[in-house]
This record gives sequence, C-alpha cells and structure tokens, in this order.
Amino acid sequence: MDPQTAGWALIVALFLPLAGAGLLALMPARLDREIRWAGVGITAVAFALVVAITAAFDFGASGELQFQTDVSWIGAINANFHVALDGISLPLFFLTYLLPLLCAIYTTRILPAPGRPKAFLGLMLLLQTGMAGTFVAFDLILFFVFWELVLVPMFFLIGMWGGPRREYASVKFFLYTLFGSIFMLVAFLAIYFQGGATTWDIQALSAAGGVGGVTFQTWAFAGIFLGFAIKVPMWPFHTWLPDAHTEAPTVGSVLLAGVLLKMGTYGFIRIALPILPEGAMRFAPIIGVLAVIGIIYGSLCCLAQTDVKRLIAFSSVGHMGFVMLGIAAMNEAGIQAALFGNIAHGVVTGMLFFLAGSLHERYHTREIAEIGGGMFTKIPRYGVLLTYVAVASLGLPGLAGFWGEFTAMWAAISPGGGLADTYGGLYLALVVVAAIGTVLTAGYFLWLLQRMNLGRPTARWADEPLQDVMRVEWVSWMPLLVLILALGVYPRLVFGVQDAAVNNLMGWVLGG
Repeated sequence: MDPQTAGWALIVALFLPLAGAGLLALMPARLDREIRWAGVGITAVAFALVVAITAAFDFGASGELQFQTDVSWIGAINANFHVALDGISLPLFFLTYLLPLLCAIYTTRILPAPGRPKAFLGLMLLLQTGMAGTFVAFDLILFFVFWELVLVPMFFLIGMWGGPRREYASVKFFLYTLFGSIFMLVAFLAIYFQGGATTWDIQALSAAGGVGGVTFQTWAFAGIFLGFAIKVPMWPFHTWLPDAHTEAPTVGSVLLAGVLLKMGTYGFIRIALPILPEGAMRFAPIIGVLAVIGIIYGSLCCLAQTDVKRLIAFSSVGHMGFVMLGIAAMNEAGIQAALFGNIAHGVVTGMLFFLAGSLHERYHTREIAEIGGGMFTKIPRYGVLLTYVAVASLGLPGLAGFWGEFTAMWAAISPGGGLADTYGGLYLALVVVAAIGTVLTAGYFLWLLQRMNLGRPTARWADEPLQDVMRVEWVSWMPLLVLILALGVYPRLVFGVQDAAVNNLMGWVLGG
C-alpha cells in the first residue's frame, strides 16, 4: 500500500463505521447476541484497516500529508473534500479506532438498561465516524461538519443509557458544545471573507503564514478559542464535563475521555496556531494561566468527591490542563508534550472509566464510602488493575502519564523558543503551580486507593460474592494496559511519529 496513492484506504476506514451503523439498522432487533457480535466485527475490520494504514505509513516523511484525497465537494462555497494523515493526526486516528473496538467487545457482556444494542452500537459507530473525520479533515468546512456530527450520537448515548440525571447531563453537553461551535464557525467565516483567504484548505492557510492583521487574528482566535476550549474542556468552560461523565454509560465515558476531548486540543494545534499565529501569541499567556488554574481546581475538586466516576471526571480537567500548558508554551517541545499528553490521557483515563463501570456492575454503587475498603481481599485482580492505572494517571515515571506532564512543564520554561524568553517570570510561576498540582493529583489518587483497596471489606460486602475480573474485561482492557506501560517505557512510540509534522507546523507558527 503506497501512502502517496492509497487515499482510498483512508476513505474506506473513515466511512466503514458509518456503513456498519447502517448494516446494524437493517438487522432485526430480536437478534440481540448477533447484533453485539456484529458490532465487534465491524469495529475489528475497521481497526484492522487502520493497522494496515499505520504499517504502510512513511514515518520518514511524517511531516507530509499521506493517504490524501482532495476533490471538489461543494463548489458553490469553494469547499473541498480533503482528507489525509500526517504524524500529528495518525496517533489520534489510531486511538479513535482502537477504543470503539474495545468498547464493542465490552458490550458483548455488559450493556446498560434499557439494552437495545442495535441503537447503542449504531450511535457508537456514528460517533466514531465523526471523531475520526475531525482528525483527518483538512478543509475548514469539512472539519466543522465532522466536529458537529459527534454531538447527536453522544447526546443520545448519555440521554438514553445514562444515569438518573441523564436528561440534564445530555442537554447540558449539547448546549455547551453547540454554543462554542457557533463562535468557531463565525471565526472560520471571518478567516475566509474578512481575512482575505481564498480557500478553506487548512494546509494552504497554515503555509500562508497567517491570515489577516494582528487585530483581526486576535478577534478570530477568540472565536475559535471558545469553540475549542469548551470541548477540551478548559477551566472555566468545564462544567458540562463532570455531569456528562457521571451520567454517561461506561462506553460513553470511555469514548468521551479517550477521544472526544482530544478534538479541542487537536483543533488548537491543527487550526488555531498555524492559521492565526499572531492571535495565538497574544492568547498563549492567558491559555497558560487558565490551564494551570484548571490543574489546581481539578485536583481540589477530586479531593472533595465521593463518587468514583465523578472523581475521574474532574481529574480529566487537571490532566487536560497540562496539555493546554504545553500548547501555551508555543514551542516545538510544548506541542509534542500536548500531543503525547492527549494519547496518554486517552489510554489511561479511558481505562479508568472502564474500571469505574465494572465497579458499578459489581457493587451497584460508585459511592466510595458505600464500597468501603478491602478490594484486595474481595477482588484482588481488580484491585491491582485499579492501582496500576491510578498510579499511571498520577504521573509515575515509567508509565504513560509521566511524559506528557513532565515535558509540558519543561517546555514552558525552556529558553530559545516559544514564550519563555518573553514571559519568563510568568511561565516559571505557572510551572511551579502546575508542579504543586502533580502533588495534589498523587494525593487524591493515593487516598482513593487507600479507601477502596486496603483494609477489610465492610459488613455489607463481607459475605457478598463478588466476581473478579471477567474474561471479556481482560480482552477489552489488555491493549490499554499494555499501552500504558509501552508509552511510559518507550515514549518514542508517539514522539517519534509526530516529530517532523510538529517541526513543520511550528515553522509556520513562528514564521508567521
């Protein structure tokens, strides 16, 4: 497979989940078991194709667009159907196909009420198409279409299969993200009409070295900032996230944390920085301050939580703060840190939500006090897995969570590039506060492990038979457990892929 001529492979991979959703819609609803396994088959075929694309990817030319298709789409508005992969988008694209496969395997045994696997898996496949398209679209209009596509399936996944407050959480998610999208679309239109652009093509706009003057870029960046910051989500635009995660079904939370949140940070890196570099330079210190506030705020909120899933949700606010701190550094190391942090968070926090879902299946509650301690006694394998993933999330060296956080802080104060030379005192203060956030992160995760794993089971659970990790859980979790270690021991699995692409992108940003 030649990555320069096999654009068809990317298109097939992109729309295969959508075709699979159509296939599931044709299956009789009574075929419950067959529908669940069809979901596994569809996601497995799509993932196998993405593995083949990854194997054929020319890593020596990762800064160039590969598997590219660029054809006229809507001639009336000069929009093209332009999809491709480079070193920045490939790891996220890969993750977008791995997680739905693992979720489909998990669903063969565990599906929340009211069941209906045909609708559930169909919405998951539609969501996968929207997320994957966002990472490969190189036309602003096409990017916006895929960006908006994810709203509907996630709204119904939360609203139909979520917890007791699912209607509130789903509407809040929908309205928040739609509100941000409106400002983002206005900014895209301004770039085209007021900024003097003649194309919607992201690569062409980036290579042009900036659209419009400094004042225009500042206002346009503000509009794009709202759209992407809400999706990340950054403090103070984060309030939809804890509710959405808490009420979402397990699969919804895994995909929301594992992939959907990455759309916002990816948008900053792919679109906002290279197309509006002067606006990005002006906003970078503000982004850095908000990111660090989010790190501390998320950690303090975690310390106050009584619900395991809500604690993990607030931890995402802090972890994504480190990603945004890397972006705010405005240098190559910072962008590398942000992209690595995206993948690490997707793998680690996605796994944490799998564990939280299975915890609820066993105890029928997520309240830490009701569960009590003694999981090392009652379900020791589960307790070990929870410990392993929690220490990865708190940033233990040798596991995936460490490199994104450490590199982001290092990049923020590195001289000779970015904004550390201009705002040295501010960025040093931000890194010091962020480092305090890592201590708080260790504190709330270790406290969680102490309360749940150690000690003896409470009287309520002492004689209650609880099943340890099931076979379907081992199968659906093992790839993530391996990746957590592999990314920690050999971070070049991600860093090495994106080097050239990040170098090209920062050349446009700093050159603009």
